[in-house]
Amino acid sequence: MCGIVGVVSSAPVNQLIYDALLLLQHRGQDAAGIVTQQERKFFMHKAKGMVRDVFRTRNMRGLPGNAGLGQVRYPTAGNAYSEEEAQPFYVNAPFGIVLVHNGNLTNAQALKGELFSSDHRHINTESDSEVLLNVFAHELEKTTRGVPLQPDDVFAAVKNVHRRVRGSYAVIAMIAGHGVLAFRDPFGIRPLSLGKGRDGTWMVASESVALEGTGHVFDRHVAPGEAVFIDLEGKLHSRQCADNPKLFPCIFEYVYLARPDSVLDGISVYQARLNLGETLAKRVVSTVPPSEIDVIIPIPESSRPSATQLAHLLGIPYREGFVKNRYVGRTFIMPGQGVRKKSVRQKLNVIASEFKGRNVMLVDDSIVRGTTSREIVQMARDAGANKVYLASAAPPVRYPNVYGIDMPTSSELVAHGRTIEEIREVIGCDALIYQDVEGMKRAIGSLNPKLDGFDASCFDGVYVTGDINADDIARINEARIGQEDPLEEDTSRLALPNAQEA
Repeated sequence: MCGIVGVVSSAPVNQLIYDALLLLQHRGQDAAGIVTQQERKFFMHKAKGMVRDVFRTRNMRGLPGNAGLGQVRYPTAGNAYSEEEAQPFYVNAPFGIVLVHNGNLTNAQALKGELFSSDHRHINTESDSEVLLNVFAHELEKTTRGVPLQPDDVFAAVKNVHRRVRGSYAVIAMIAGHGVLAFRDPFGIRPLSLGKGRDGTWMVASESVALEGTGHVFDRHVAPGEAVFIDLEGKLHSRQCADNPKLFPCIFEYVYLARPDSVLDGISVYQARLNLGETLAKRVVSTVPPSEIDVIIPIPESSRPSATQLAHLLGIPYREGFVKNRYVGRTFIMPGQGVRKKSVRQKLNVIASEFKGRNVMLVDDSIVRGTTSREIVQMARDAGANKVYLASAAPPVRYPNVYGIDMPTSSELVAHGRTIEEIREVIGCDALIYQDVEGMKRAIGSLNPKLDGFDASCFDGVYVTGDINADDIARINEARIGQEDPLEEDTSRLALPNAQEA
């Protein structure tokens, strides 16, 4: 998952892009980059790290111009530790193009072969975003040979990209001397929103919160398959470029990824999480009598709306029982020391008085590996809880994600191949309650009946692009970031700046 932003204005945009990236920081903490344009020349700075650390005053001064792009990266393919794979990516022909991408291409390997053998283009990294950039550049070159660039040429190139590329992609690109382009895959798996400022500035970003938080008025969501081109005079052109677009947004955006104050494809993320708490309440009642629950406690941060609604409907006190340490930093290896893995206990601290002698129901947004859940359940017991129940606002995560979420391989998923009772035994809680898949889809989908459906592949194993089989998953898993670098910051979910904090 990544956060992307693009801006066309009549004033310098470097500070505006920086501010938008801060609002999107929850979508990626591995690397950050900004590129601006002035008089057909690109100015770029990118590096590993958080936005506040990557960009200093001297870097910002080196980013002049009234149009630009930015990205915060959380890697799911390629090399997580390579500075070269920080975005934006650049090619010098045609015109000069820079690009940022949120998503994951499922046919990246096949495209690499085509780019080398047929298109005669060079790929220098393992990033599928560089593949996507070169496919677009090649298609744009074919549509514009011998004539000045027109919006129709750009849209024709995007149409050809849709025909060649598979997977999820929300893209923002800047074409030197011409303008900023944004487009979304034909299923709209990854989000993209468009907004406008009072001064005529156009901004396109992964989430609506980046627009509103920088003083822009939300205009609309970019439709699946649609391309939006904003020329350097601020005129907006748009066109549907896919043959058969359908809106199947990633449901995990609403469960966990997006900020609660965002609206994605017409659905309030906060209301979606409240609705999940409401449907979860029905599941809880059928498993644990409310009279046996003394208190409901969320596991910070994304589960709070669901836990609040659950407590309200069951008439059970809601309490904060965990305090999150926002400043867990790097693990340094000093002479004579071994690598020390960070424990959940360094990221969370318990308020013991909320647990002692009580039957506690913990609520989490989802359970992925189960290792964090197991340790948190034990923390509750160590704090004196009589019984510890665990409720998940999402269904069991049983399948890997191939569309741009750093979801573990099947063997790492605690729910893969296990019954609910077997998962409960692994985690060590007294009762385990999951949301059901259809209940989740109804709870969120009811907020926008115009949706065609959801990509819920990590829950139901149905991959909406229709081009994924077991061999593809195995290949994608091999390319996935699996190894951990002990010198790097801990990027487990509890160590990340959460959507409600970012």
